Amino acid sequence: MSSPMIDFLLSRKSVPISAIREPGPSDAEIEAMIRVATHVPDHGRLAPWRFVLYRGKAREDIGEALVRLAEEREGPLSEGRREQERTRLSRAPLVIGVISRPIAHERIPEWEQFLSAGAAAMSLVFAATALGYATNWVTNWFSSDPKGRTLLGLSPDERVVALVHIGSSAAEIPERPRPAMTDVLSDYSGPRED
Repeated sequence: MSSPMIDFLLSRKSVPISAIREPGPSDAEIEAMIRVATHVPDHGRLAPWRFVLYRGKAREDIGEALVRLAEEREGPLSEGRREQERTRLSRAPLVIGVISRPIAHERIPEWEQFLSAGAAAMSLVFAATALGYATNWVTNWFSSDPKGRTLLGLSPDERVVALVHIGSSAAEIPERPRPAMTDVLSDYSGPRED
């Protein structure tokens, strides 16, 4: 079976962040990507996600703050580690944070809202890829750290679902092994007995 859409979806690959370069998307392309990212399952129409653009000098400012935070947690860092933290968000022209912002609801649990945010992140990746951009979805250690989340502009109840690095790349990315269908697909055969 073949269709242009199935072929496109099967062609998506994560590009190493080190291979992502300028140019990044225009403002009009970013808006189109976000529109696509909001076309996801969203039980109750809660929009339990938001998007943050990390670009320009803000990426460098966050990098310097991450160096300080990492040293607060780990002690003095080697110059290599300092550079690693300094460039966390400045290696690609654009990083879009996909943020889960759960909304209290009597019927829609927080985990379901978090899944909706994950769907938004995947749709963002597909939209960027459709526009010809290279992408890489990461979260990094600071996404789980309360001070790190504050540096990223999150409120205490918000969580990072994805930091999607977006830009251009000429790198040829080999296909990685994917799971065999027999390992991930089955017919229902009754309740499990564990």
